[in-house]
This record gives sequence, structure tokens and C-alpha cells, in this order.
Amino acid sequence: MINQTQNSNYYAVIMAGGVGSRFWPVSRTAYPKQFIDIAGTGMSLIQATYERFKDIVPTQNIYILTNDKYRDLVKEQLKGIQDYQILCEPVMRNTAPCIAYACHKISELNPKASIVVAPSDHLILNTRQFTLDVSNALHTAESNPCLITLGIQPSRPDTGYGYIRYSDQELGNGFKKVAQFTEKPDKEHAESFLKSGDYLWNAGIFIWSAAEVLKAFETQLPEMNKLFLQGRNVYNTGNESTFLKENYPNCQNISIDYGIMENAENVFVLPVEFGWSDLGTWASLYSLAEKDENQNVVIPSEGTILRDTSGCMINIPEGKKLVIEGLHNYIIAEANNTLMIIPRESEQVVKQIVADVKTKYGENFV
Repeated sequence: MINQTQNSNYYAVIMAGGVGSRFWPVSRTAYPKQFIDIAGTGMSLIQATYERFKDIVPTQNIYILTNDKYRDLVKEQLKGIQDYQILCEPVMRNTAPCIAYACHKISELNPKASIVVAPSDHLILNTRQFTLDVSNALHTAESNPCLITLGIQPSRPDTGYGYIRYSDQELGNGFKKVAQFTEKPDKEHAESFLKSGDYLWNAGIFIWSAAEVLKAFETQLPEMNKLFLQGRNVYNTGNESTFLKENYPNCQNISIDYGIMENAENVFVLPVEFGWSDLGTWASLYSLAEKDENQNVVIPSEGTILRDTSGCMINIPEGKKLVIEGLHNYIIAEANNTLMIIPRESEQVVKQIVADVKTKYGENFV
């Protein structure tokens, strides 16, 4: 395997602009989950993501996509990161516009660039395998006219993930031609996908050359591509921010999945297994976290006494003492002077709870 850390044509773009409302009350708009050590690993999610990519691309080639209100948080958490590496979208417009912006900017710097784009809030347990798989994908994208996504071997018929069906056609080195994307299916379809054996979870991690993805934008989202082409002379200059503020709000609000990946002809998937979770919900954290003998997850692990309690997901502030008796299969989360207690099976109501809290108590509580 080539030592990818020495390849100056390889870049990483980490998306860190979300608010993580499903992890409320721990995650809030002012301090969302990517900046929190929500899994109890000793690092925030964005810090762990940044460290993973330092093993794959040169540190100076790692860019953070976020928005203005999180710029200071990024600088505070990622020591040594330079201002030019923090790309701030002036308004939120989903993933296609921010990825188009980053890829146009990087292409102006280095037309030979190959880029991996990944969310900042994923949990990866096997970082060595992650490094091998992403390095493999970067090398493949550099050598072939293709768009690559990583697919996770599904372990259950989960309705919270998008699915990828692949065909028999291969690019070589494990890469399979994508036949179809399916967004969050119902339980019946998810079960049939699992049984078929030719479906993967969509990890939302993408790899491509700058040239190939910009061709895809030109074909699939021509108006958006034209908008960002107008900035080619201001990227990486002092006028870049002004250009973005004037033009970025005019972008269509659309995801990279809908806008590009589902319609492009040259999309390939690499099936991977590196202990992945998108950490989208309390249940996803519970499923991966280490459990005690009664199947409770307690973060942090100190300061809690549990009696006749099982199957609970507990996240409380460090230093807080908590005693629970006779509770089974609940989520207990406290932060920012707010306590939430709900059945684990009802965790889909968290977004509605956040909406209710916002209506009753105002934005400061969400």
C-alpha cells in the first residue's frame, strides 16, 4: 500500500455544520454533538474524525466545512488548524452546495486533487481498517473516472439508514457498480434487503477526483455548478467570503445523494466493515457502546448507582450523582440544566420534544 500521507494530491473535507437535534439535550444548536465527547472516548466526534484523516492525507489538506457560528469552536477543538482550512457556509443549504463549494475551491488549488468527503459525527471503532479502505478508495478514484461511496455490511433491518444495491459489475479491488440507492425504507423492505445479501447501508462517505465530481455537478446540477464556477477567480483569496455571502443563498437546498449520487452513471461502492455508526440517535449510540452486566450504557461511567435497572442509555454531566431503581429500557440524558427521560422505544419523538421545548421556552433551550 502506498503511504498516502505523503501524497500531496489527497484531500479530506469534513462536514461539521449540523445541529444534532436527536441528541438533545446534550447536543444543542449552540454546541452540537460533533463538538461533544458523546461516546465517552476522551475526544469529541470532530476531534476523532480529524485524527483519523491525519493518517490518510497531509494535515494541511484537511478542510472543515461548517458555518460561521461554529468557526471558533472548530479552532478551539482542532489545535493547529489554519483559517484557510475552515470553510464557512453563510447559510445552511444541505450537503450538495457545501460539497460543490469545497471541491471547486480545492480544484482551483490543485486540479489533480482526489478528495474524501465525510461527516464529522461518525463513530469508527477500527481506525486501522478505515485508513486502509479510504486510502484504497482515494487511489482508485485517482486512477479511474468514478464516484465512490462506502457501504456498510448491514447487521439488522434498520429503517434509519439509506441502502445501496450493487450489481455484479466490478471496477476491481473490491469496488462494485451501484445499481440503486434507496432512502430509509420501511421495515418490510429493510428485511428483504437484508435477506437478499446485495444491499449495503449508505455510510455517507464519498471519494472522488476533483475533476470527476465537478463533471458530475456540471451534468446533474448545472445551475449550482455555474454559480460556483463564477467564483473561480476569488477562491483562496480575500474576496472569497464576500462572493459566498452574495451567491451561496441562491443555491438549491439539496443533498449530494439526491443531487448527484442517485443519478450519476459511474458510481461504485466499496463494501467495508470498520465498526461504523453514524451516531444519529441515542439508540445508535446505545447499540455500539460498551454495556454493563444488565445491558445499561452509562456515560460517564462514574457517579451512578443502578438497582434493578436494565437496558438503559444514560448520559449525565461529569460529577453528577444519579441513583435509579426499577427502570428498564429508558433513555436518561441531562445537560444544560435540562433532564430528559423517555422510553428507548420512543426515541423517535426527540425531534418533536425539541420543537415543543422551543415553542414553550424559546431557542435558548434547544
